[in-house]
Amino acid sequence: MHFHPHLAKLQPYPFEKLKRLFADVTPNPAYTPISLGIGEPKHPTPEFIQQALIANMAGLASYPATAGSDALRKSISEWAARRYAIPALNPATQILPVNGSREALFSLTQTIINTEECQDGLPLVLCPNPFYQIYEGAAYLSGAEPYFANADPQRNFAPDYKSIPEDIWKRVQLLFICSPGNPTGAVLNLDDWKELFELSDRYGFVIAADECYSEIYFKEEAPLGSLQAAQLLGRPDYQRLITLSSLSKRSNVPGMRSGFVAGDAEIIKKFLLYRTYHGSAMSPMIQAASVEAWNDETHVEENRAKYVKKFAQITPLLQEVLDVQLPDAAFYLWAKVDHLKGISDTEFARRLYQQYNVTVLPGSYLAREAHGVNPGQNRIRMALVAEVGECLEAAQRIVAFCKDLRNEEY
Repeated sequence: MHFHPHLAKLQPYPFEKLKRLFADVTPNPAYTPISLGIGEPKHPTPEFIQQALIANMAGLASYPATAGSDALRKSISEWAARRYAIPALNPATQILPVNGSREALFSLTQTIINTEECQDGLPLVLCPNPFYQIYEGAAYLSGAEPYFANADPQRNFAPDYKSIPEDIWKRVQLLFICSPGNPTGAVLNLDDWKELFELSDRYGFVIAADECYSEIYFKEEAPLGSLQAAQLLGRPDYQRLITLSSLSKRSNVPGMRSGFVAGDAEIIKKFLLYRTYHGSAMSPMIQAASVEAWNDETHVEENRAKYVKKFAQITPLLQEVLDVQLPDAAFYLWAKVDHLKGISDTEFARRLYQQYNVTVLPGSYLAREAHGVNPGQNRIRMALVAEVGECLEAAQRIVAFCKDLRNEEY
């Protein structure tokens, strides 16, 4: 039998690695299990979105259009204009609904990468490191290779693009950026975007801005978005820029698989052609419910307030024992652990699970060794996605565990 030659390059997903790490561990039965491992929203789905799904069940009798409905594209355009204070996007040419940002991140890469254009080796997909693993898989299965730009804690975890040599830039066809970032929660500023746009102009690569965490933030000012940055920097046509967003985190509907891509009209046109053959049109009932979700901000504000309350209670508690800071945005805490008896991130996760039945994700599983270092090593990611009480209980157990480790040192 014959299979895609690059499938063998794909690594197990972080959660598969975690399962193997815990394979021979029996968690302490004195504690109920609490998982901070997976970034899956646990706040209730708003009732009005559920009702919109039910009210549009008749849509199951129709084949959906890949381009989505006029009503959905219009609601997305209006939301983006409100959220980012930008002129309305053209719903017909600059917006395309997608089945969640994950699906679109993968298929966009297949649309962009051109293996026939690169003369000096395989094309490159530039990824932040740590990163969302879809970036790497999409690169390999498009016939390209990932190139990792390590996050720099001294630059608010932004990659140091100036350190990348020109011969690498010449091979880059697509650059992924995640802002607010997973797992760091860091947000790019206008100077960061200026640097990225100048590099895109110089070398001709497309920027794919993954902004699925944009509506969960802790300051009064909302995170700067890529479309907003482009407007502020005099790029109203969004040349070589595609923004990806989603309702999953914003509206607590990860099971709806509803998002959009927006930006450069030429790329959107080619992406629509690809998706027409790819067979990835959104269900009419999901589209109808998505219109209702994009049109309402009250539930988003209420959802964000829950996260603000949660992080305000839990971050100071964990700072007593861990090197951790309140992030700019998103729903993760990204903590260093190696000051505790020199423990590694994997051993921390394993022992915490064994002794206190709390699951966290080792940071090294979210990154790759690049340029001599794994930037996730000796860090853990904690997804504060459950309700306040459960997350607070998990934090208290982590504090107790860290104190146990300190006592072992003496």
